[in-house]
This record gives sequence, structure tokens and C-alpha cells, in this order.
Amino acid sequence: MAFDGRSCDAPLIVGVDGSGPSLRATDWAADEAVLRGAPLRLVYASMWEHYEGEGLAADYGKPFEKLRGEHIVEAAARRARERRPELEVTAEALPDGPVTVLPEESRRACALVVGTRGRSGVAEALLGSVSLAVAARAHCPVIVVRGGHDNQAKAGIHQCVLLGVGADTKGSAAVRFAYHEARIRGVPLEAVRAWRRPAHENTDHPLLSGTTTRPHEEQAVRVLEAALEGAPAELDLRRRTAEGHAHRVLEDASHHADLLVLGARRRHGHLGLRLGRVTHVVLHHSACPVAVVPQRD
Repeated sequence: MAFDGRSCDAPLIVGVDGSGPSLRATDWAADEAVLRGAPLRLVYASMWEHYEGEGLAADYGKPFEKLRGEHIVEAAARRARERRPELEVTAEALPDGPVTVLPEESRRACALVVGTRGRSGVAEALLGSVSLAVAARAHCPVIVVRGGHDNQAKAGIHQCVLLGVGADTKGSAAVRFAYHEARIRGVPLEAVRAWRRPAHENTDHPLLSGTTTRPHEEQAVRVLEAALEGAPAELDLRRRTAEGHAHRVLEDASHHADLLVLGARRRHGHLGLRLGRVTHVVLHHSACPVAVVPQRD
């Protein structure tokens, strides 16, 4: 489902698994829920029913993995309440895998938060395969929080929300979500459109170098203006075009933002989002949390 500015009655959901990254995501989500005036729901997804069975007895009268899941969500809930005593928190352990549970939960959420380790090597390449798979299947905005993103919702470290503007961003759910995020934080929104000159137009001639770039930069300006048409008048909106690969432009800009918003399109009847190369790369390397916002074609 595309972002529709749904009410604060819808919870902010965070997927937890007891790991350090998921606990950091819980901290971030608790601050984010308070910003939104939304309740926080903690979900642990486990396959215990599939490999232990409903009838398996244990010393505590429950399957071990179910008991473990309940302990995980209860510990995460205590952590969230200690961090934000005013926050309404619920928690549940569900008997299925996270790639099934979290997208289904996302149908009833204002947003879904997931953590990822973001290490080098194989873990970095997979982005935490669960996080990437959930981002590609969810029905609400998914915010991916990496290890270095602690406290950016609460503290507003950089006091800026960043929007990556694509070729088909006009009127999109991502734009509306970015407006909303900037408003609830009370910070400026910086909208960025990257552009590149085609390789066959490269020239070192001093009389041609400026003229060959101008049409492409002007087109980027037009795309940016079209995407932001009808922006709220009260919003501090900053427009910028930059020459370079889109993922590099956004990665650089993310060092000065508290949240980066990107759109991802979902074809009618299709189960997953089209997470393009730019989104994949930015999810791996952004210096701030990244919100992936689905929109149907």
C-alpha cells in the first residue's frame, strides 16, 4: 500500500530478534514512534511451529523456541518503555518466518522499522538478507536502520530530511512521506536530483564543455520541479541538482541528513517492489536511516 498519511492509530512496527542491531532499531523506533504520536508494536518472527510443533512439551509447558521468542519481545518491550515511558508498547512472538510475518504486519502499520548489521564482506553484501527481503515486500514504508544510526530520530543530529528524486517521482508516495517526515521533525527537506552527461558527449574542448552539460542539468531541474509541484507552503524545501551517479550523490548527501527517503514501485498484482540498483547500493552504504516507500504503478 502506498503511503497515505494514515492516522497515528496505526502502530509503528519494529522487527526484533534479540540481536544488537535489532535492539538499536528498537531504540530508534521508540524515538520515532514518539515523534509520530503512534503506538509501538514489537514483533518477533520465528519458525518454531514448523520444526517443534504445537504439541511439543517443555519444562515450561511451551516449545523452547516459542518461549525464547516471548522472552525476546518482552525484553525489547522493557527496553522501549524504559527509553520512552510515555510510549504505548505492545509485543508479540509469531510462529512464522520474518519475510512472511513482517510484510503481513506492514498492512496495518504506519511504517515498519528493521535493523541490519551492515558489516563488511558477506553480511554487507546481503544487507542482512531479511531486511532487504522485507523492504522489497512490505505494504508500508520500511525504514532500515544500521548500526551507526543510533539516536538520529530523537536527537535530530543533522536537522534535515533528504529525498532522492527519481525520474518518476512526481506525485509519488515517497514525496508525500518525505513532506510528512520533515514536518513532524520540524526540519528542512532537501530534495536531490542527480544527473549525468552521456559518455558519448564527453569532450575536453573548452568551448563545448559547458554547452554539453547544460541540457542534462536543465532536464534534472525540470524533473525536480515537477516532483515537488504542490509542496506545502509552510515547508522549508531546498532543491538541489548534482552531477554524478545517483547512488554516490545520495550517499554523500546522507552524511548530512537524519533520514533518506527513496521510492520503490510495485506493479499491479506483483508481490514485490522493484528495488533498483540505486536503492540497493544506498541501503548498503547510507550514513543515515533509509526509508523505502512503496507505490503502485
